[in-house]
Amino acid sequence: MLNLVHFTVNALAAANVYGLANITIGYSDIILAYIVAIVVSIIVALLLRVPLLPSDRYSFDVSAIYPTPIFAIGILSLFLVLNYTFAFNGLLLAAIIGVCSGLFVKYLFYYIFPSPSQDGDMNE
Repeated sequence: MLNLVHFTVNALAAANVYGLANITIGYSDIILAYIVAIVVSIIVALLLRVPLLPSDRYSFDVSAIYPTPIFAIGILSLFLVLNYTFAFNGLLLAAIIGVCSGLFVKYLFYYIFPSPSQDGDMNE
């Protein structure tokens, strides 16, 4: 994760040469934005009654711990690398992305990523 933060800060610094970057964002701001995105996504998923852990260890069920914060981190990373922090050094953007990732996992996850067949038939 620190390599991702380092890459993001370097990308923002390179973009600042052209006057496009928010010059007040640093390592602590990015780490705080990631933490906000993770916490908000888990809280929203739990409020929407997504289970905290999957029912079985090797199941493809969604939970509040596994796919929800991963989507939040990924989408936030895309916004930060593209040099879009919105307001409050990315904290508001992180909260919005956390809410959207919780809603996505609850309502749209199985439409985009269908679960594999359970009976072992590969032809379906």
